[in-house]
Amino acid sequence: MSVTVDDDLWSAIGDPTRRRMLDLLLSDGHGTATSLSDQLPVTRQAVAKHLGVLDRAGLVHGTTAGREKLYRVDQAQLARAVGQLVEVGRTWDARLGRIRRIAERIQRTADGTDGTTTG
Repeated sequence: MSVTVDDDLWSAIGDPTRRRMLDLLLSDGHGTATSLSDQLPVTRQAVAKHLGVLDRAGLVHGTTAGREKLYRVDQAQLARAVGQLVEVGRTWDARLGRIRRIAERIQRTADGTDGTTTG
């Protein structure tokens, strides 16, 4: 049961500041490094670096708007990330289910209720 996960994509999403930036871009529809830095506890330069990481991961795309870039979330790439997360969740649910069944079997054996008799 193997799930293919894009490590670069999840590395970009793994940072809390970048996740907050994605939230802001999704709620506002777009944003610039300046507009995002006004809403975050980091400098404009730090926001620009974070936007670069998100851009390289394909999560945002920037278009020139005057002296700044206007960034928008790439809905297809975000949907791809969500799909990967769902698959990882399914994989772990299945793994945890198997672990639970093994633990229950061990417990029944320890309690002597596994259906076998000793004697």
